[in-house]
Amino acid sequence: MDIRHFYTEKGQGKPLILLHGNGEESSYFEKQMDEFAHYFRVYALDTRGHGNTPRGDKPFSIRQFTEDLRGFMEEQGIAKTHLLGFSDGGNIAMVFAIKYPDYVDRLILNGANLNAAGVKPGTQIPIEIGYKIARKFAGKSSKARLNAEMLGLMVNDPDVSVEELSRIRAKTLVIAGKRDMIKEAHTKLIAASIRDAELAIIDGNHFIANKNPEAFNARVLAFLEE
Repeated sequence: MDIRHFYTEKGQGKPLILLHGNGEESSYFEKQMDEFAHYFRVYALDTRGHGNTPRGDKPFSIRQFTEDLRGFMEEQGIAKTHLLGFSDGGNIAMVFAIKYPDYVDRLILNGANLNAAGVKPGTQIPIEIGYKIARKFAGKSSKARLNAEMLGLMVNDPDVSVEELSRIRAKTLVIAGKRDMIKEAHTKLIAASIRDAELAIIDGNHFIANKNPEAFNARVLAFLEE
């Protein structure tokens, strides 16, 4: 690999990997680490080009991030893991579970989406405008180039078809907030398209893990301990 992930780990037992959202870092899960570590060996990663993990030279895409995750697991000697992803991290987890089903035990998709159409227009339209502007100046400014890459993840990725979801073999929990920026019908479509997936809509917005950790943690742990 051309990068080494920055990560934090805590606890003992079966591995549980946490993947943050776009433009964030592993500290997003500060309200999950201690509680989950009572039951699992928890790893929270900074994705390529986020937090303290370097950008590297490879493509900046959800599918590259899935390859990075596979490399991380191999480096750590992790053959199979529970996988929890939030937002773009959920998209990474979803694509990973499609491509590498043998690596995933249980899967939690929090605020994930198949494509840009799954995001409410009030959120997506400004993102697309910002992406167009950043791309225009990307050749003149490194800051604009980075911004274009980040926004591009939410415009062009993850580009997953409903049919691909049938390839997920992991027992799956699809969880989102009642006031999520992801359309509720889209979240329900994802859950309905994964065999035997569970669906949970809990109080809060897109950031339920951070803003409503008690309900979020309880639902995730109940799922993992079934």
